[in-house]
Formats: sequence, structure tokens, C-alpha cells
Amino acid sequence: MSLSKNNIKLITSLQQKKYRQKHKLFIAEGIKVVNELLKSNLEVYQIFCVDDFLRFDININVIQISEVELKKVSSLKSPNKVLALFRIPEEKLTRKDDFIVALDGINDPGNLGTIIRLCDWFGVEELICSDNTVDCYNQKVVQSTMGSLTRVNIRYAQLSDYLKATDLPVFTADMDGENVYEKHSLPQKAILVMGNEANGISSEIATIVENKLTIPRFGEVQQTESLNVATATAILLSEFKRRLG
Repeated sequence: MSLSKNNIKLITSLQQKKYRQKHKLFIAEGIKVVNELLKSNLEVYQIFCVDDFLRFDININVIQISEVELKKVSSLKSPNKVLALFRIPEEKLTRKDDFIVALDGINDPGNLGTIIRLCDWFGVEELICSDNTVDCYNQKVVQSTMGSLTRVNIRYAQLSDYLKATDLPVFTADMDGENVYEKHSLPQKAILVMGNEANGISSEIATIVENKLTIPRFGEVQQTESLNVATATAILLSEFKRRLG
């Protein structure tokens, strides 16, 4: 069996957000990523694989294709044996009484994917994304999460409305904020807002945020202007979670 024109058309279309939303499907590629997603509660729609390297015990449609065919539809420079289509799950209602990460205008798929993995690593179950944050089912995001996408509850919302409605204290990273290592206490339940790669949090969100934290520089030259947003998220999550220990 080989790729049909309809298969190619569908897979190619899913590289765009509007068609992912229309078909309620997204693409995952590579042995590790696909296997991780198959272990989750996500519903698989179709799998295309090279040769017979995969043997699935589940009742799904597996189409065997050639390396050449895989390259036609893959977005990876070096396609890795398998491409799968999964159904986009319905968004779950989020809890409002726990530690939550919120993202304001994150544009880079790699950054979002890394932040999703960080949430998974540090046990953050809820990730709220502003409407102008990159789609979490963007193929580059899916690849960079390495399966963590299925273990973090991700929801898109009008972020200012969401923050205004919460009773939790709201924190963000800011160059002029309080040194996170010198802050007397950090709450167990809070919202940590991380902003756009170039501009930080928007002016609208800045008026809502009550607590601003900074990560101090220790280098002697101190010419680096700022940290990558995913790196800053990792440091702040580590400090919040360390205080709980």
C-alpha cells in the first residue's frame, strides 16, 4: 500500500493551523514521539510507516510507505520511519487552585515545546496560553515536547480575562523585579506568567500582575541583555518547586 493523493493532501494541509482545527487532527513524527503518544489517551487516526519496523497491538489503520514517500510529506530534514495523525482532544476545564503557568504571546514553537516539557518535569499540570501564543499542535511544538504534550493540560484563553478572574497571586519575570533568590517566600499555589520572546508580557497583562521577579546575572561582564524565555521558565519553576521541599 502507498500514499494516496488524498493522504498527501490531508497531511500537507495539517501543517497549517486552520486545517488542524477543521479536521481536528495533528501530525507527530518519529519513533520516540509517536510511541509516546500511542501510550497516552490520545486517539490515533492513522499511521504511515516505512517497511515493517512497527508492530501495533491496537486496532488502527497502519499504512506501509516507502522512504521516498515519507520524505514527500515529512517536515523533518531527516524523516524517522513513521508519521502519525492523532485527533486533537477537547480542552479540559482547568482547576484554579493549583500552581499554573500562563504564556503571553509566545511565538517560537521550540520555546513552547520546551515549556510544555518543563511543566511536565516540574509537575505543573495546567498551562494557560494567550490566544496569540503559537498553537500547541504545531508540528514543531509536538516534536519538541517529546510526549509531554499528553501529560500537561493546555488551554487557550483571553489571558487578561483569565488573570482578572483568578484569586491566585500572579507572578512574572521582569528585569526590574525582585531577586527571586532573595524573596522571602513563594506561594505553593500561584500563576507564573511568562511573556513574549522579544517584548516580554504585554502592557495589558503588566497592569494585572502583582509580583515581578528577576533572575540575577552572576557573570562579571554582564553584557547579556536577557535569558531565553524557556530558560527563564526553567529557573523560576525550579525555585518555586525547591521552596516546597
